[in-house]
Amino acid sequence: MGTITQAIANNLTTGLGGAGGVNFRNIIINGDMSIAQRGTSATGIGNEDTGYHTLDRWKFFEADSPSYEFTMSQSTDVPTGQGFATSLKMDCTTAEATLAAADLSFLEHYIEGQNVQYLKKGTANAEYVTASFWVKSTKTGTFIVELIDLDNSRFTNFNYTVDVSDTWEKKTVSFVPDTTGTLDNNNAASLCFRFGLLAGTTFSSGSPSPTTWLANSGNNSKRAANQVNIADNTANNFLITGIQLEAGTSASDFEFLPVDVNLARCQRYYQIIADRTSTGDRMAITCGAAIVTGSGASVVYAAIQFPTPMRASATMLSTTVTNGYRLLGDTEPKFNVMSASPITNRGARLSNGGTLSSTVTSGKSYLLECELNGSNLMFSSEL
Repeated sequence: MGTITQAIANNLTTGLGGAGGVNFRNIIINGDMSIAQRGTSATGIGNEDTGYHTLDRWKFFEADSPSYEFTMSQSTDVPTGQGFATSLKMDCTTAEATLAAADLSFLEHYIEGQNVQYLKKGTANAEYVTASFWVKSTKTGTFIVELIDLDNSRFTNFNYTVDVSDTWEKKTVSFVPDTTGTLDNNNAASLCFRFGLLAGTTFSSGSPSPTTWLANSGNNSKRAANQVNIADNTANNFLITGIQLEAGTSASDFEFLPVDVNLARCQRYYQIIADRTSTGDRMAITCGAAIVTGSGASVVYAAIQFPTPMRASATMLSTTVTNGYRLLGDTEPKFNVMSASPITNRGARLSNGGTLSSTVTSGKSYLLECELNGSNLMFSSEL
């Protein structure tokens, strides 16, 4: 029995982890930092560069207009003997020793509301939520970890301490139940779980709220209470892996998933249909691509079927390359540019943005191919 099928079969007998069973108890996707579809390293992170850059489901956030920069990468530096092969590393490459008051930076993970209804937030039966993770940093001292209710603009957070420089340490914190504010039961972001990297005095001068939930409004000073600045020296770095978020007051062993299951869960939010980024053979777009023509040489559409249904209708991310795509057929005409319109969360329709380099036969099927370096197709439905 295949791993995905086996995982489903297991859940039929044990129930979902969040509902009291064994499998999928970890709310976090890609907590072992094993999936990096966008690439394993990105430089110049910072300086107004909020977004997803390398490891799937982990977003870099910053506020204000800082001068610090990081290299964000998938690292093989991991805690010994714990079963992890990779971690997320933030390496300071441009320092900002003295932060502006409004500077703020986090690593963030967004969670769909329909995936956490079992936490019963906003009811008398609301659950504790426990986070566990492994962290290593050259910078010792106080760091913040925060859980945010995006639907009701509320948050709670904890300080934890990196005790020894350049040493893997396991940390566990339990967030208290919140009987105020239910989470929306849909595919939008309801919770945000995040790790502080630095914070100016606007966000760090207060005290954390480990025993209660607070309204966002009027409590900015507590958002990153006492957070150290990992960008104050280019010798600094911050690594994290084994991140688990689960219902209850105690942390269980990290839930390792088969790589195909983990990849499919990440592809719900981001997936690569074709990625021609280096020299070599041309890349044909598979996944059920079918080309149909209209009444003229400049009317061509390609129906792309996603290998994994996405969270919502996706946005195409592609590099515009002159004559970067072509249709394999009688005359092999080339695209100048393409645009995309979503069909459903299962696929999208591509179209050429200009006149083809040669004619096509109306009603004939062709195979779409990435011909030149940089002619790639990525789709995002990120939270």
